[in-house]
This record gives sequence, structure tokens and C-alpha cells, in this order.
Amino acid sequence: PGFAWPPNLHEVPAEEVSRLPFDCVLFQSRRNYLEDQFEILTEVQRQLPRVYLEHDPPREHPTDTRHIVDDPAVVLVHVTAFNDLMWDSGRTPTRVVEHGVTVPDGVRYTGELERGLVVVNGLARRGRRLGADIFARMRQEVPLDLVGMLSEELGGLGEVGHGALPELEVRYRFFFNPIRYTSLGLAVCEAMMLGMPVVGLATTEMPAVVENGVSGFVETSAARLVDRMRDLLADPVLARRLGEGARHAARERFDIRRFAAAWDRVIREVAGRRVTAAAAEPALRGGAA
Repeated sequence: PGFAWPPNLHEVPAEEVSRLPFDCVLFQSRRNYLEDQFEILTEVQRQLPRVYLEHDPPREHPTDTRHIVDDPAVVLVHVTAFNDLMWDSGRTPTRVVEHGVTVPDGVRYTGELERGLVVVNGLARRGRRLGADIFARMRQEVPLDLVGMLSEELGGLGEVGHGALPELEVRYRFFFNPIRYTSLGLAVCEAMMLGMPVVGLATTEMPAVVENGVSGFVETSAARLVDRMRDLLADPVLARRLGEGARHAARERFDIRRFAAAWDRVIREVAGRRVTAAAAEPALRGGAA
């Protein structure tokens, strides 16, 4: 949302897919892989080179969940190294392609508002995993605003369009990510690219992205997080320095050209393979996609 489609991206009705030629097939959800391919693709199309893009870490069990894709002919792409580490991918080869983000030219961190900003959709309905309780607790200690779909349910500011969000968030002193367990959020990457210092829980990929005292603060202690937030509220010079560190890190790691080049390599690798056997119908297993 918020981005125009490039001229080389085409949407077609599902019923027309069987008549079109493709070089490879990309799956992005459990339903895509277990159901849609057998309803939409022809048998010949199901023999094409295939990529499964897994957006999340395992849900059922953090270390012992087997991924639904069990096929050495499919490449399983994860969006963080943490996700790749935690999933049991069995015999399926994996790659990691980290996020790539863009932010508007000329929109940069100012931080004049002595408040922190949280950007999570539907936080009240997504519970402990997304950190609803963490947000509620922290809000009693430091001034925090929440934006996102249905954020009004927690006294938030409501949904802000993707195009308008950067100009809103750069005025806040810091960006707070209350999430316990999910993939690295694009909102974190975008905040860093804008030059915002990031505060969050030292879980999943966050400790590998946010460096304490350089680009923000990550802790497993809620009390220490409160202290770090108060430090940033009291010291705008510190906040600005950490924001510059965050922007530098984001430009190195989440540059959109790096992202596009990495995906180009994956697609070329996969599409260049010669598939000789028909794709077997995947068995429904206990993993989550």
C-alpha cells in the first residue's frame, strides 16, 4: 500500500493464470502452497521452478516446527537470519533476503516531540506476541503514541496512510517496537532509514539490527527499556546521535537496490534450474507458514 506498481508488474484474474507462460512460481502463504497451486496452476506449471517466501518465524514451537515445504526442488526464502535459524526446513534449501525499504527524499528526523511512537496494526487484538501488554505497561511510565489500523481501541491516533507516516513519525523523539515475537517489522527498518533512534525488545532479529548506544537500545528488561526511553527524552543530542547511527545502519542493510539485487540472484538461480519431475502434492504437516 502506498506504492505505485511498476510497468512490469501485472495483475491477472486467477482463471487466466493457466493460459499464461511463466519462468517460475512464487508462493507467499500456506494456502498458496497447499491449496491454490492445485486449483489455479496446471500440472505443467506446477513443475516450474518454485520459490516459497516465508515472512514469519515459526508459531507452534520456536525450534521444533517443521516447515510445510518439504521439497529439495523448492527454494525457501526467509526475510531474516533468525527465521532461517528457527524453522526446521528439513531437506528444503534456504536463502535469506533481508528487507529493503525506501523513504521520501527530504524527510529526516527532527525529534522535537518529547514522546515515543509505536506503529503496529491491530495491536489490541493481537495480544502478547505483538506486545499489547508491553505497550500498556510502558505507556504508564513514558509518553507514547500509537498509530496503525484499529489503534483507537487502545487510545491511539488511528490509521495513518503510508505516504503520510514518515512526516508524522520523524517529529517523535524515538521509535518504540513492543513486539515480542515476529519477523523484523518494516516499520522498524523505515524508522531507522528516516534517522529515528529505535528502542525495542532484544528478541528475534532485533539485537542483530539495533546496536545499543549506536542506533538505539534493545533490552529484555522492561525496566531498563523505560530507563533508556527516559534518557532519550531528556537528551535530544543523544537521540540525534543514535538516530544518525540508525540511518547509517539502515542504508547499509536495508537499501532497496541491495534488496532488488538479492532477489534478482534468487530468481535467476531458481529459474535457471531444469525441473524434470512433476511436483508432488505437499502433505499437510504441523508447521505454520
